[in-house]
Amino acid sequence: MPMPFNADEVFEMAEQLERNGAKFYRAAAEKFAEARQVLLDLAAMEDEHEKTFAAMRAELSGAEVQPPVFDPDSEAQMYLRVLADGHVFDIKADLVEQLADKNTPEDVLKMAIGAEKDSIVFYAGLKECVSRKAGKDKVEAIIKEELDHIATLNEKLEALK
Repeated sequence: MPMPFNADEVFEMAEQLERNGAKFYRAAAEKFAEARQVLLDLAAMEDEHEKTFAAMRAELSGAEVQPPVFDPDSEAQMYLRVLADGHVFDIKADLVEQLADKNTPEDVLKMAIGAEKDSIVFYAGLKECVSRKAGKDKVEAIIKEELDHIATLNEKLEALK
């Protein structure tokens, strides 16, 4: 049985994923001077999405912020942090190393599209752990934001061709 999460915990994770993405794009901008502005724009987009998720999180109330299970040692929070830090745009990995085999800005954008797709799968799985009462609709809003990220990345990729 999957560990249940509330919407507050899922938004905390979404904010971390966005911070990780922004950090990745800024590192990529340092490597690819010819696409520096596009990559910095993507980092700024991630910053804005983090703010969006933080604002959505601030609007949560009631069961949406209550832990769905008794967790005196905050193990669920630790689990979520590990997932957020390691699943997409791993902040513990050497970003230069992640970018080492990427030779063009197109390679980086394709990598980013893959990561955004992974995040959608990740949030879709988490959505199954959040009840309607705990804010499942808000997790669905995160998924829509991630779909918008892919559309934007595809537009940027086409513009580079």
